[in-house]
Amino acid sequence: MVNLGSIDKIPLGQGICFIVEGKEIAIFRPRDGGLFAVQNKCPHRQGSLAEGVCDQNIVICPYHAHKFNLHTGMGSEGDEKIKVYQIKEEKGEILIEV
Repeated sequence: MVNLGSIDKIPLGQGICFIVEGKEIAIFRPRDGGLFAVQNKCPHRQGSLAEGVCDQNIVICPYHAHKFNLHTGMGSEGDEKIKVYQIKEEKGEILIEV
């Protein structure tokens, strides 16, 4: 797993894009807890999902309001899917499997 540093880098309720092994990965820390990592680019219009709204287990693309489930990567329309990465917090550090 790759260590991305302190969990405090990501404010509650927001996402940040990290470049990990050449891949753009959006990491979210919803207000209700948890930590999620998905591909950063929306498959529809290539919007940065890290700039979208994160609400519970959903991220909303800032370009066209398409919603994606942060657990499964499935789009709200059921026709598109984003890649989900294994991520965890350990001793205050973010660890991700790419």
